[in-house]
Amino acid sequence: MTLPPVHAPHVVLLTSPGAGHVLPVAELATRLAAHHGFTATIVTYTSLSSPAHNSPLASLPACVSVAALPEVPLDDLPADAHIVTRVLTVVHRTLPHLRDLLRSLLDSPSGVAAFLTDMLCPAALVVAKELGVPRYVFFTSSLTSLVSLLYTPELARTTTCECRYLPEPVVLPGCVPLHGADLVDPVQNRSDPVYPLMIDLGLDYLVADGFIVNTFDAMERETLVAFKELSDKGVYPPVYAVGPFIRSVSDELGKHSCLRWLDGQPDGSVLYVSFGSGGTLSTEQTAELAAGLEASEQKFLWVVHFPSDKDRSAGYFGTSADRGNDPLSYLPEGFVERTSGTGLAVPLWAPQVEILNHPAVGGFLSHCGWNSTLESAAAGVPMVAWPLFAEQRVNAVLVSSERVGLALWARPPIDSDGVVVPRGKVAELARELMAGEKGAAARKKADQLREGAEMALAPGGPQRRALAAVISKWKSEAV
Repeated sequence: MTLPPVHAPHVVLLTSPGAGHVLPVAELATRLAAHHGFTATIVTYTSLSSPAHNSPLASLPACVSVAALPEVPLDDLPADAHIVTRVLTVVHRTLPHLRDLLRSLLDSPSGVAAFLTDMLCPAALVVAKELGVPRYVFFTSSLTSLVSLLYTPELARTTTCECRYLPEPVVLPGCVPLHGADLVDPVQNRSDPVYPLMIDLGLDYLVADGFIVNTFDAMERETLVAFKELSDKGVYPPVYAVGPFIRSVSDELGKHSCLRWLDGQPDGSVLYVSFGSGGTLSTEQTAELAAGLEASEQKFLWVVHFPSDKDRSAGYFGTSADRGNDPLSYLPEGFVERTSGTGLAVPLWAPQVEILNHPAVGGFLSHCGWNSTLESAAAGVPMVAWPLFAEQRVNAVLVSSERVGLALWARPPIDSDGVVVPRGKVAELARELMAGEKGAAARKKADQLREGAEMALAPGGPQRRALAAVISKWKSEAV
């Protein structure tokens, strides 16, 4: 890669904690440097971050630097404060430090051509506005999720009941209908301190000059069309669909033990099971999932995390308990031995992109985090949707809808917090995805999405054109 020239246009990208946020920001910064001649600074938070979150920042191009905002106190928050409350509190309390950093970069020879903030940090847009810097939200989830968040202030104004009790589905422009219980996790409890923060989040988005969204036409075409119509009328800033941002398959990971195990399995025979870096199951649900996988008689590769009976996002900040133990010790007695001929349980981490692109993998039981969803679609692998927290139910509705058709989802009851998916249902879903008619239909849809992702990322493809359009705007405004 040729390094950008001295005083090349410079962009600043602010990412919130969490591997699902850091990874696409790193990919975007790398593309801006490699293909468009930019230099970049990725700004991270010291508070709430972990080394695992920031691992995607270890192999950036030389012209992409990293700056960390200093730690801020959070000891005044309740111990059970919502995960989003903690993140948004960090965002607000570090604004003075961000202002100082942006001012110093503006005074440098390259200046700042644009400021991009993560989907959880739109409060930072006001700092860029004060300093006269073009400002954008890099939305690292689905456009459907963005539309639902933009609707949050209106939802709060026009309703009084909890979301899960809304009598009719919420129908947003160009989006699949969403039950109230499917809306993002932090708006489900009006009495939680996170609720007013989410209203502010929806309003803060409107300070942006545009939305750069990690999605592509084949996944959300109708939503993109409807959003453009609203943008043209001045309702919302414009959207630029620049995804899917996916890490390339790496040959360096070819020796990982789970990949060697996959090499010995028939094509399309293995169900990959993973709930991302942050998702956790209860002790009881872990046991039921294990029993269901065993009963299904399907081959599986399961990335096992420590269970948590209190928090489905317990792994998000890298704070799961029992770090000195083996998470496989929480599986039912004899499970690993009994399933040794058909399954493989891997503790804590596995190379997901390489797994999904392995010929032996024919399905993915997923939490529907957006990175995982895009990786599955780009690999042409159908899914079982098992959302846990954040916007994952929104994504699950989208990918299991007739419109997209990538996933099977046994929708739980509307008021379903704490409901355990029984082993029989787990076995039924696993068999249906891997060997049933619905699974075959989802596999056909997955192939179409894979082709759509390839088209999006091809030279001259729609997503490359969208990125080029917003970059052209930055460069013209910098002149």
